[in-house]
Amino acid sequence: MHRPSLLLALGVLTTAAVACAPATNDAAQPAGGTSGSPAAAASCAKDQLTLITPGKLTIGTDKPAYEPWFKNDDPTNGEGFESAIAYAVADKLGFTKDEVAWATIPFDTAYAPGNKKFDFDLNQISITPDRAKVVDFSEGYYTVKQGIVALDGGKYASATGLADLKDATIGVQVGTTALDAVKSVIQPAKETKVYTQQVDAVNALKNKQVDAIVVDLPTAFYVTAAQVENSKIVGQFAATGGTPEEFGLVFQKGSSLVSCVNEAIGALKSSGEFAKIEQQWLSAAAGAPEMK
Repeated sequence: MHRPSLLLALGVLTTAAVACAPATNDAAQPAGGTSGSPAAAASCAKDQLTLITPGKLTIGTDKPAYEPWFKNDDPTNGEGFESAIAYAVADKLGFTKDEVAWATIPFDTAYAPGNKKFDFDLNQISITPDRAKVVDFSEGYYTVKQGIVALDGGKYASATGLADLKDATIGVQVGTTALDAVKSVIQPAKETKVYTQQVDAVNALKNKQVDAIVVDLPTAFYVTAAQVENSKIVGQFAATGGTPEEFGLVFQKGSSLVSCVNEAIGALKSSGEFAKIEQQWLSAAAGAPEMK
């Protein structure tokens, strides 16, 4: 299904850029080797990489691929934050666009134990210690907060603090850090409604089956701009009070590709390329009030 351009929708929301300065996360660090050393450079040569398909970089993500992370449900077009990030990393590794293949990987399958059908996966997957026990993560490529979306004019649309949501029925996608955030931070008195797909949670809000939904903040802007009429972002909040939540690229446990991808991410951050990509695709995320 064709989705309306998020750029047009977000343009009326705000032009403020989101500052992204991912913090170091122990779970995301590669094992062995020194980034930038001659040995590392040699092992990261394109023809030396161990790949699912020789000569091809296979990248996984879920379907549907939602905006603003991808555009028009098409990861291959290079548009949307995560598609642009994927191709920027691929380019740093030496791959042209036609040397990148995409694999459809359900969200919770990406970080489950077992052999992977991708070289790396990106799908707004947060780096957590539990997940890092069975998969490897790259350094963080985006520091995220959660967004609360409710119907405008509804009982919880005017909430100013998380305590105001204690009696709300909240919808969220299974297996997400948003679900963890609802349980540990908001701690609603009513049972949280958990849905297999994000779109099911969105439809539950649209049909007034839940009072609010919690999704990552950029997705919250897409929900209000293009998916649910007369909805609003009530606010944003950090998933935990400790280390900032970050999205990371996911690899099969023990992948030799992690250190090379971390080199690429480091170079893209240093050059300002990541900041440009974020400003282009996620610039509206600064407009939601902070809730505590």
